[in-house]
Amino acid sequence: MQQQTPAKLRVGITCSYGGLNLGDEAILKSIIAQLRAALSVDILVFSRNANDTQQRHDVDQAVSVRDMSMAESQAVVATLDVLVFGGGGILYDNEAEIYLREVYLAHELGVPVMVYAVSAGPLRTRSTRERVAEAIAKAAVVTVRDRSGRQLLEDIGVRRDILITADPALLLEPEPIQDDALLREGLDPTRYLVAFSVREPGPAAPEIDVSHYHALLANAADFIVSRWQADIVFMPMERGQMDVQHSHAVISRMQNATHATVLKGDYSPGQMLTLIGHFQFAVGMRLHFLIFAALQKVPFVALPYASKVSGLLLDLDLDMPPLDDINSGRLLAIIDQSWDMRASLRSQIEQGLPPLQARARQTNELLLELLRSVSR
Repeated sequence: MQQQTPAKLRVGITCSYGGLNLGDEAILKSIIAQLRAALSVDILVFSRNANDTQQRHDVDQAVSVRDMSMAESQAVVATLDVLVFGGGGILYDNEAEIYLREVYLAHELGVPVMVYAVSAGPLRTRSTRERVAEAIAKAAVVTVRDRSGRQLLEDIGVRRDILITADPALLLEPEPIQDDALLREGLDPTRYLVAFSVREPGPAAPEIDVSHYHALLANAADFIVSRWQADIVFMPMERGQMDVQHSHAVISRMQNATHATVLKGDYSPGQMLTLIGHFQFAVGMRLHFLIFAALQKVPFVALPYASKVSGLLLDLDLDMPPLDDINSGRLLAIIDQSWDMRASLRSQIEQGLPPLQARARQTNELLLELLRSVSR
């Protein structure tokens, strides 16, 4: 009698995927790579752009989650052995319940859920806090990527083990770029190159004062150009959103605007990681821009607009006041000192990365344990 081959386990992954943000795509790529390296599984992604996800990632199926009815989504969730919720910062007012829809369905259907290295906040709406707490409390495994995320989940009433791991993007690998990529972008590799990052205000960052941070970055860029004869390169992490517009808005406030540009090419997360390795220094806001700089051992100064950024700095033992506590003079002094201390900052990043990456791998190990328990 012929022995049947055991069916592959089917893993669903849901978050803010679909090519909108290079940080989110870096997270997804890393989750998939870690999972595929350990187990033979079918992977389905709930995406905001299924075609984009299918083209960019090694997945068996992608579905356009925002176009699906509740019944359609329920039918897909019912086919899963495990649902992965995360990673990234997706638990915040106005959006959390949208992202959690498949989690609620999984709980109803008895499909185990793993909360995978998420951040939380802001969560101020009472109804949202209650719904988030209910959904997270019922998960089989809960991991967050920073201490503030765990504290907030505990504050809203989650009474269960919450493990602090780390952002999956810390395990991202560089990907090849064209040899003349810098020249195609109009950059002169014989000059100092300093990368900049902006971000737009929105539900995940409602308290950002655009005028304040535009002025800070414009003054910082002018200072760097004048002081070190450097060129400033803005690296949009959300090309289709507002990063490009905000980058140009900062440049418009610079006196040395001829020495500033915005990257024009369409790069994958791994290619952007490779690109940032050609820079001598970085100044910026977005978490994954800073993670990319850290992975390439590029010294950086952060503008911490949210707890997830402050959490990364804390893990790397880098001191930086919050964005709303910084004025132009203070920022320039920090940049000036950090530039002079580039070698020691690089060494500090090199020492801080391995423990963070070990925590990121731990998240995958917890997922593997859950999958093995399901298959028994």
